[in-house]
Amino acid sequence: MTGTTRAGDDMAVGVPTRWLTDDEQAAWRAFLTMKTQLDAQLGRDMQDEGGLSMADFAVLVPLSEHPDGRMRILELARGLQWEKSRLSHQLTRMQQRGLIERSNCCEDRRGAFVVLTDAGASAVRAAAPRHVEAVRRYLFDVLSPEQVVALGDISRAVQHRLAEQGTGAEPGETSG
Repeated sequence: MTGTTRAGDDMAVGVPTRWLTDDEQAAWRAFLTMKTQLDAQLGRDMQDEGGLSMADFAVLVPLSEHPDGRMRILELARGLQWEKSRLSHQLTRMQQRGLIERSNCCEDRRGAFVVLTDAGASAVRAAAPRHVEAVRRYLFDVLSPEQVVALGDISRAVQHRLAEQGTGAEPGETSG
């Protein structure tokens, strides 16, 4: 809805709706379209060039960056901002392909670790340069240095707002 077009009641729980201006609406829709297209293209490239899904890559990256290539499952789920069931299904698929292993925590019977295998480490090492090149090609090569700074500023501002609401990662945290 824009400032000139409204549907339904203009009040949500007694608070007037702050409709998007035409410029905000255009920016929002452009952002959504760009994100959808970029995610899809990066996913296709990752699958075509390395046989990994973006979900595989999202799990492998933090494991590869973590000491000993292992993390507690709950820590990984929080970092990725995934539900435990989604992560569990993803880990099962990756374990079947030999990319990760699961191990129990000796100190805490309820805790468990995800461990990067040699095959998983090889897969992420092979995929990372191609992924970085794709991100550069599709995003950063079309931006000016000023736009790159603005993108970073905008992203951190939104992350900060989400963190204040308790719905997002702290600014600076990434998930792949």
